[in-house]
Amino acid sequence: MLSSRSLKRAVLGLAVLAPALLGGCDRQSGEQAQPAAAASRAAPAAERLARHNGSLDTSHKGEALPALTLTDHAGRKLALASLAGKPLLVNLWATWCAPCVAELPTLDALATRRAGSLRVLTVSQDMSGTEKVADFLKARGATHLEPWLDPNNDLAFHYQVTTLPTTILYDTQGREVWRYVGGHDWSGPDAAGLIAQAR
Repeated sequence: MLSSRSLKRAVLGLAVLAPALLGGCDRQSGEQAQPAAAASRAAPAAERLARHNGSLDTSHKGEALPALTLTDHAGRKLALASLAGKPLLVNLWATWCAPCVAELPTLDALATRRAGSLRVLTVSQDMSGTEKVADFLKARGATHLEPWLDPNNDLAFHYQVTTLPTTILYDTQGREVWRYVGGHDWSGPDAAGLIAQAR
């Protein structure tokens, strides 16, 4: 018999996989599959991100940070609710998702540029090999992104994520401002305007 946690993981896994099969982050379906993240690095970042434009969702505006705790590869814990006090950008991604990998350098640049005024929190949705997430970020030069993990997909389940990457902005009170579903250039001209909405 499946426990409720196992059932939740199975349902979430299917929810995340279904859109991928329809054109999202799919690397496993033969010739029509999305190219592997390593192969996509050959194209300039702006070109790759232009192919993976997402959409802005404000239907959850005002919702509080979830009372969930993340871990990293070393076993450190981070309670999301403790991060209220300055704007927070939460990015759900995976190592196998090419649009996620394409936007990592722009997230790292944003984290560097806004270090004192915005926390950029990348949370891996990889269900296996989570110990490799830190090495994955390091190999791509992401020096300002922390390797937080959500191996049980609790955060993705909370947000009802069906597409990766998904990015959520919170204001200083820990209230959601918007969600951005899909890849984005976080160093682009419109990113500053989007992030300025968090006060």
